[in-house]
Amino acid sequence: MPLRASNFDSERLKVNDKLGNPIMISTILVWRMTDTYKAAFDVDNYENFVRVQTDAAVRKLASMYSYDNFADEGHDENITLRSSVNEVSEARIGYLAYAQEIASAMLKRQQATAIVAARHKIVQVAVEMVEMALSELSKRKIVALDDERKAAMVSNLLIILCGDKEASPIVNTGTLSH
Repeated sequence: MPLRASNFDSERLKVNDKLGNPIMISTILVWRMTDTYKAAFDVDNYENFVRVQTDAAVRKLASMYSYDNFADEGHDENITLRSSVNEVSEARIGYLAYAQEIASAMLKRQQATAIVAARHKIVQVAVEMVEMALSELSKRKIVALDDERKAAMVSNLLIILCGDKEASPIVNTGTLSH
């Protein structure tokens, strides 16, 4: 029975995270036997004992934390399996993924969350740009706009700034007044 440090790469286990999502997880455990006498007489097979105890610990670990943070669904977790590896365990997580039956749906969910976050940022910046444009036009006295023309300008700018397609400019060579 060696007293040197040993590595154990656990099997990939299919378990449920804190939110009940099925995930695949494995861990890399570094362990060392400190009492060979006790190991020889207290357990039948110390390597099997390490494997069984590791599997139990990985299952418990996975059930204590969610895979990811779902703040948009009311599950705002400070520590997650995916983003807080150092905080969740002294053992290193060797593999972490959603189980195959939900992986595609969760990928779509992550993509949708990213699209919503990007759209939110685009709208936020577009509103700031519209405010700046109206302020600069007024400050420099380039054009005086009544509320109806301001509303039209705001609408047009927001469509251009927030739209998915390139804008097609229309050149108006007429006057603003009818």
